[in-house]
Amino acid sequence: MKRVPVRIRLEGGAAPPFYASAHAAGADICAGIHEPMELQPGERKLIPTGVFLELPEGYEAQIRPRSGLAVRNGITVLNTPGTIDADYRGEVRVIIINHGTESWTVHPRERIAQMVIQPVVRAEFEIAEEISQTARGAGGFGSTGS
Repeated sequence: MKRVPVRIRLEGGAAPPFYASAHAAGADICAGIHEPMELQPGERKLIPTGVFLELPEGYEAQIRPRSGLAVRNGITVLNTPGTIDADYRGEVRVIIINHGTESWTVHPRERIAQMVIQPVVRAEFEIAEEISQTARGAGGFGSTGS
C-alpha cells in the first residue's frame, strides 16, 4: 500500500483523520464542533472539522459519505465526492444532508465522512473539428441498459 505524506493542522480540539481498519481506503473525518447540531429531514448544514490540510502537489483529497450513516439514518454528503485541491489551505468542512425521515444529531468529534487521498491527472485539452465514433455514440443516461 502506497503512503503519501499529508501535513495537517488541527484547531479547537479537533480529532485528526484516522483509518478505522488496516485496509481502509478512506480516513474517517470527525465533526469539529463543540455543541451538538441537529438536522431535520431534508435539512443540510456545513459541518466544520477543525482540520486543515497540506496535500502534496499532484494529489487531491476526496470527501465521501460514511455508509453506516447513510444506511441507518439517511445521512449523506452533498457534492460527493467533494474535492480538496493541493493548494487549498482552509478548513475542511463537510456538507451533510439528512435524507432520513427523522431528525438526526451530529455530536462533537463524531465521524461524519471519510477522506480518500488520490493522485490527480491533468488533461491537455486539444480542440478538434471531429472526434472518433463508437458503437455507443451519443447514448446517454440509461442508454446501455437498466
